[in-house]
Amino acid sequence: MVRIGLQLKANLENVTNLKAEGEDFRWYLMLKCMNCGEVTKQWVYMCLMESQPVKGGRGYAHFVSKCKLCHRENSVDIMKDSIHPYLASHNGKFHTIVSFDCRGVEPTDFSPRTGWTAEGENTSTPFEVDLTEKDWSDYDEKAQNAVGVYGVTSQFIKL
Repeated sequence: MVRIGLQLKANLENVTNLKAEGEDFRWYLMLKCMNCGEVTKQWVYMCLMESQPVKGGRGYAHFVSKCKLCHRENSVDIMKDSIHPYLASHNGKFHTIVSFDCRGVEPTDFSPRTGWTAEGENTSTPFEVDLTEKDWSDYDEKAQNAVGVYGVTSQFIKL
């Protein structure tokens, strides 16, 4: 069991509290088998609402798959209590937003996509944020200024 943290870095403009919204939020990852080194060819996703049994009666995980090359069963579990927002105070710095309990695989890349929310920094105006293009912008009517999330990048760290 290896715990791996997903860190996000972004430039927030007049917004804060950028977070993955709801238990149905899909975390899209590329995974590497730690047994043979095979990397998934397509994005795989996992979310808190979906779990699958782990072979051998060892409980459940949010993602379970068999490596196409070595046929080893691997799993990833999202650590529910580890999900945190990216705040304006983290602006331009890496900050851990979620942790994964990985067995047999290691994430290599993250695709933020849709399902994010943020709030106006001074107005708490709620915004639905789409990070598919890794940039997002809108207008806060209450504050009468532009808001945005720009230059989203990510990295993984072992915890």
